[in-house]
Amino acid sequence: MLNHWWWRPGWREGRRIYTWHFTFRGAAQVHRLAAEYRQALHGVPGLDLVPDRWLHLTMQGLGFVDEVAEKDVRAIVEAVSARLRAVSAFELTLDRPEITPEAIRWEAYPARPPATVRREIREAIAEVWGTAPEAAEGFAPHVSIAYSAADGPAQPVAQALRRVEPEPATVTLGSVELIVLGRDRRMYEWEEYARVPLG
Repeated sequence: MLNHWWWRPGWREGRRIYTWHFTFRGAAQVHRLAAEYRQALHGVPGLDLVPDRWLHLTMQGLGFVDEVAEKDVRAIVEAVSARLRAVSAFELTLDRPEITPEAIRWEAYPARPPATVRREIREAIAEVWGTAPEAAEGFAPHVSIAYSAADGPAQPVAQALRRVEPEPATVTLGSVELIVLGRDRRMYEWEEYARVPLG
């Protein structure tokens, strides 16, 4: 395991970024699954466990708040809203999480619906800016249940995960959020800027 909380390029304490996420407010099955894994991982050293409030599926960054004009943000929200009227709500399933060097995370499936939403968001951003930030390729929809807060062995994490035999969680996603995200306290925390319905 490797410490997740190093400062990525452009980040510093107190800085915030606009980014599009799916969040899981009121997602009872996801919260049930998360609680089972948090219980199993509790006490494993070097992990920051994600509470229900901050569970998320990262979609598409927009830019640091101090670098993006407010009028552009409003225009992009309008363009995203127009495009997502043609995209229906969909179900995602989370099952057994995987260990990556910096996080323990569920791969969300099927991957195509969130990838479709991301493509439409990117097209909407390009309508306003001419291009979209971040690479179009390599998107893998996932939801993290814990972040690594220190360098160390993965074996204790693997042992803890093997003790859990829960039912998979299914959630219907009917909206996507533009949020103002920070990471000052070893957790991704945010305020909602706009919520855009699907369909």
